[in-house]
Amino acid sequence: MSQPDRLRQLHAECGQSPWIDNLMRSYLTTGALAALVEHGIRGLTSNPTIFQKAITGSSDYDSQFSGLASTSSVDAAYWTMAVQDVTDACGVMRPLHDESGGSDGFVSLEVAPSLAADTSGTIDAARALHERVAMPNLMVKIPATAPGVPAIEQMIAEGRNINVTLIFSLARYGEVIEAYLSGLERLVAAGGDPGQVHSVASFFVSRVDTEVDRRLAQVGKADAGINGKAAVAQAKLAYRLFQERFSGPRWEMLAAAGAHPQRPLWASTSTKNAAYPDLLYVDSLIGPHTVNTMPDATVAAFEDHGVVARTVDVGVDEAAESLERLAAAGIDMDDVARVLEEEGVAAFAQSFDELMQALSDKAAALLHGRR
Repeated sequence: MSQPDRLRQLHAECGQSPWIDNLMRSYLTTGALAALVEHGIRGLTSNPTIFQKAITGSSDYDSQFSGLASTSSVDAAYWTMAVQDVTDACGVMRPLHDESGGSDGFVSLEVAPSLAADTSGTIDAARALHERVAMPNLMVKIPATAPGVPAIEQMIAEGRNINVTLIFSLARYGEVIEAYLSGLERLVAAGGDPGQVHSVASFFVSRVDTEVDRRLAQVGKADAGINGKAAVAQAKLAYRLFQERFSGPRWEMLAAAGAHPQRPLWASTSTKNAAYPDLLYVDSLIGPHTVNTMPDATVAAFEDHGVVARTVDVGVDEAAESLERLAAAGIDMDDVARVLEEEGVAAFAQSFDELMQALSDKAAALLHGRR
């Protein structure tokens, strides 16, 4: 099997869409993103940390920023640069989007992390990004915080594509599905076309094992045989919930009107523990109507030695048993999710703040150099 075939087979044989979890300007200027699409990548996700690394880790943005620094605030300059990258990436992905009937070829751009606790601010920001990029294959990312959930419903009700990010628990995932279904029902009631709306629910994976394993060590259960089990087990149960909620009379009425299911997207899929297989969070979660967004190294690993086989709904009873064993060991998965959500929001906010500081320093240096 040649390397590119694995990504293509993932979609053709198993119904899963492989996306790339990265974006930088060189992807666009060198044709690297187009090459990834040619190899089978079917979408792209970005986040504040990715943009921080892209902008501060290269000189690719210096010329544009130099022009913006004298006329814009640092914040406005950042959004101009990010929007350009995302718009250009949408252009690269647009043929795939059209060929797939609008089901793939999406590029995701996240609202500012400072809005994670601000429902109305998130609504305004998501709406503004959709209008600014104005491409049918844009997905705006909204975190699945408690204040984010009503913003998600509102955006779906307006017919906008949304990538729901930072989901760490089955309970919150259930709320996200409800927000999507309710938003679609409001859209249909208002005479809108639900067939134009696409959404993914980004369920974070590897970070769950990192936190659970840490807690197992704290309570002296590191050798109990349940390390590295929580993340995949919870994701398999999430997929079962997806199957349950996107079936039955309520969903069938929406589907009859043209609605698409909100696909589960497996995020944070690079293995953080070197003792675990490098494709633990890819090979274990393959199945129809799903997305796996992978960083570059994980994409390369899958091209090299990934196993193309439907696995996401295999061993679901064992997955439930794993979570029961974790509970018996004193691991509170709801608290795990709470901590991870807080850490995820804080990490993105820190990346954003560090980027703003770096750009502020650069703007000051440019201004000083012009004097």
